[in-house]
Amino acid sequence: MIFSNIKRFSSHGRGSFDLKDFKKIGDNIVFELNVLVFHPENISLGSNIYIGHNSILKGYCENEMIINNDTWIGQGCFFHSAGGITIGQAVGIGPYVKILTSFHKETNINIPVMHNRLDFEPVTIKDGADIGVGTIVLPGTTIGEGAIIGAGSIITKNIPDYAVAFGTPAVVSRIRK
Repeated sequence: MIFSNIKRFSSHGRGSFDLKDFKKIGDNIVFELNVLVFHPENISLGSNIYIGHNSILKGYCENEMIINNDTWIGQGCFFHSAGGITIGQAVGIGPYVKILTSFHKETNINIPVMHNRLDFEPVTIKDGADIGVGTIVLPGTTIGEGAIIGAGSIITKNIPDYAVAFGTPAVVSRIRK
């Protein structure tokens, strides 16, 4: 296979930001050391939000990342909001959680996968949910209100409100009462 049509790459920038660059920003936002933010003009932050060391909020040139009030984001998280991310109020997100909203659609076997069409699907995490350490949330999924996701899970489908789910892929084990 010859890759003569390989696309050239360009930078998304350094990830440095100024608070005035955000689409919307509330009060009492803590950005720990080495947090990177890309396309802050498409990111809205409520109030009372903690973002841990070495996290990356990767806004995109379209769609929006919305993080609502009273949310805690652990260190080393990676949020890529090409398809849009909405995080509700009072959500806990453990360290090293990854939220992805884009994927390469398999359209032509004769070209490298990364040169196939890029598709976008939003991710929603509803109010009061708690996402365990190292969880990966895949495009097009919703995590319900008050749901608990076990550490190391991979979210491949919607998780209902107040469900406890874990595994790879995550499976609902019970509904909280």
